[in-house]
Amino acid sequence: MHDLIIKGATIVDGTGAPAFDADLAIDASRIVEIGRLGAGARRVIDATGLVVSPGFIDPHTHYDAQICWDPLVTCSSWHGVTTVIMGNCGVGLAPCKPAERDVATWNLVHVEAIPYEVLNRGLTWDWESFPEYMDAAQRRGVGINVGFMAALSPFRHWVMGDDAMSRAATEAETARIRALLREAVAAGAFGFSLTVMPQHLGYQGQPLACRLASHDELRAYSSVLREFDRGAIEIALTKQPCAVSDQEYALLDLLSSASGRPITWLNLRDRDDDPNAWSDTLTRVAPLLARQCVPQVAARPLVIEFHLRNPFLFGSMNSIKPIFGDQPLAAQKQFYAGADFRRAFGAELKRRTVFHDLWDRAQIKQTTNPALKALEWKTVAQVARDRARDPLDVFFDLAIEDDLNLVYMMPLLDINQDRVAQKFSDPRTMIGISDGGAHVDMLCNAGYPTYLIGTFVRDRHALSLELAVKRITSEPAAFFGIAGRGVIQPGMVADLAIFDYHKIGSAERPEIRHDLPGGGKRLVSEAEGIAYTIVNGQVLFEHNRHSGAFPGRVLRSGRPEI
Repeated sequence: MHDLIIKGATIVDGTGAPAFDADLAIDASRIVEIGRLGAGARRVIDATGLVVSPGFIDPHTHYDAQICWDPLVTCSSWHGVTTVIMGNCGVGLAPCKPAERDVATWNLVHVEAIPYEVLNRGLTWDWESFPEYMDAAQRRGVGINVGFMAALSPFRHWVMGDDAMSRAATEAETARIRALLREAVAAGAFGFSLTVMPQHLGYQGQPLACRLASHDELRAYSSVLREFDRGAIEIALTKQPCAVSDQEYALLDLLSSASGRPITWLNLRDRDDDPNAWSDTLTRVAPLLARQCVPQVAARPLVIEFHLRNPFLFGSMNSIKPIFGDQPLAAQKQFYAGADFRRAFGAELKRRTVFHDLWDRAQIKQTTNPALKALEWKTVAQVARDRARDPLDVFFDLAIEDDLNLVYMMPLLDINQDRVAQKFSDPRTMIGISDGGAHVDMLCNAGYPTYLIGTFVRDRHALSLELAVKRITSEPAAFFGIAGRGVIQPGMVADLAIFDYHKIGSAERPEIRHDLPGGGKRLVSEAEGIAYTIVNGQVLFEHNRHSGAFPGRVLRSGRPEI
């Protein structure tokens, strides 16, 4: 008597092999048999007309805080995702001493655009060390599987205090930080992460601590992974989307050589102003690709909603950096109104080709000032013509008139679907960059697996279903060393997505919900066509309804799976 049999399914097994029709039996957490099976099971799911694939694996999320209040890890879990990797881009919550909790919180506010009030209400702080952070997540319970990268910034803070945001570590400090990283990897971290992006500013507008790590430090930290012969490094790298500078190339080379392990870097975006940039970059970094320095690419277009209370979108521009930090509204409005600031911002903007048609693309999505309601869905350029004003002045004036509550919406990158399909079909890339859990009021790309299959496989025939599934299951599992997952075969853990191929998809435009702690706002994308999500052999969702179970696990590198 099996625990569960899935009958009559079309199985896409995650290897890229052709789909086939079969039944599938599960006992405890494992797939035990595939073939034509009887009905001898405690539960039988009729999957006639449905596809069964391995559960999807998202390699780039920021649910580090959200798991404290949302054990279902939404929106990812709605879309058939059964495993997420978090702790990316060098920003995280462990290790953290009680006296430094505000630093860690504001780092998430500024780098990942999660409101301070939400974090202040939602963080449980039932840990200090990194191993305690992992243990706390398992103790609280989780719906899907979570794997952790050791984000470098909090490790430097633990040892160096506030100096972590202003200088490199001494040799003695480096040794202590390395020991903490070693402890994290021994406890099951899947590697470590960092950023060198100039827009990644943290507490009080200072550079995120990992940005100050010297090359000597990074060699020492990378050697931890060489010592264990496991784990990977994730780095937010590219100052310009899709271009790798000589300095960035050298940094990738250093990390790869010192660690001997895979590197995944951000990000390889498609740009309308330079449509050949991503393919030219892949050619340029070919020697690094051969050493598993793999860029992440997105399947969904990057359409950003933003407001000027948090000017994250322009964080790499020197003219706007003085306004970062916990600034009161009046000070921000005064700053944005300044003629000197606007001149400096305009001059910088002309050098940023990615913003070359900013005023034609940026639309006014939402206002709170009744006098501005008639302007919703107009572009900045249209309003500028109506007001006979410079678009740059109108951009800031409108925000000030709405007490910086005004929300702009703008398609930014990965807009051309033909080029994007070529990019994520390229085996030299990894599909990811969902940023699940971050930029909560700006975007929601956590539903990219259902979007990929619905839009690019079924509707556009841009790639086969078998290849699409392989790219978002077995490939990230192999890259990170996630044992026992990512493929459907006997002996593997039963993490499964069961979906209707004719209905699967993700809402084109996210909706606003006020379901964060304290009623905080976020954008969410509902899933379509997901019939069942099975995690560790247990049904988590059935036709969008939570079963009440929380079968997820904290995954640990180097350890056999349950």
